[in-house]
Amino acid sequence: MVTARDLLKKGYGKFIEVISGYSPVLATHILYLQKFHRVLNLKEPRTLNEKIMWLKLNDYNNNSLITMCADKYKVRDYVIEKHHEDLLNNLYDVWDSPSQIDWEKLPNQFVLKCNHGCGYNIICSDKTALNKTAVLNQIKKWYEEDFWKKKAELNYKHIEKKIICEKYLENADHTPIADYKVYCFHGKALYILVCDNKITDRKFYFFNSNWEFQRINPDSINAVGVPSFGKPDCLQELLRSAEDLSEPFPFVRVDFYIVNNKPIFGELTFTPAAGLDANRLKETDIMFGNLVNLTI
Repeated sequence: MVTARDLLKKGYGKFIEVISGYSPVLATHILYLQKFHRVLNLKEPRTLNEKIMWLKLNDYNNNSLITMCADKYKVRDYVIEKHHEDLLNNLYDVWDSPSQIDWEKLPNQFVLKCNHGCGYNIICSDKTALNKTAVLNQIKKWYEEDFWKKKAELNYKHIEKKIICEKYLENADHTPIADYKVYCFHGKALYILVCDNKITDRKFYFFNSNWEFQRINPDSINAVGVPSFGKPDCLQELLRSAEDLSEPFPFVRVDFYIVNNKPIFGELTFTPAAGLDANRLKETDIMFGNLVNLTI
């Protein structure tokens, strides 16, 4: 049975999209109030969530570099400009519309992505078992969405929509690939969020740049002992690359995979959780916020 709450929730999303189109500032205040049950302070932002909102509204709209780097396709050009093309995953193809996808030319394993938002991913480990009709319908749905309006994320607003196909990544021993999300403040890589992608029990653990375990988020606090993540052999390469790529920005999260001990660039994330990360501990949100100087 569809409840009034379900209808309200669905209507709320559409309402925010409409408001975002007219006033991203108003939409941002509504989203923040709904998530945290307090008024967003943009005059004196203190936490990382607040400062992400300030940056989004003041720096990210009509900023060609931000648009380029938020674009899952064009960011490859930025990585090349920064002389880190060795970090890029193999690109099989790129299309301007879903109808152009040539399934016959694709390998048996691949990843499809829409470039104009986040979470727009199709991971194919076996093309022979792929329901191409269902996948194409899903991509068409994503392609028709103006992702930026969902949470008033202006960093995505001016992206020219495309679909890209990249190499399917896996370790030689077929173990799950962990994500390494490097939190960079004014070009300094200070913290690494490791996402343990175990299928049955995904966990998130923080380390600092010296690979010292940091109990600054719920999973890290609740961990018994230190998680069994050995220090990556390529850690210094990963940190240097993150600092090079993050250099122009007050804050950005530089996301990598490590595959067979080699870092592979994922994306630049300017608005983690759309600046609405309610799972970040209050003290951590303040600590991270103190690392972002908006006056520079």
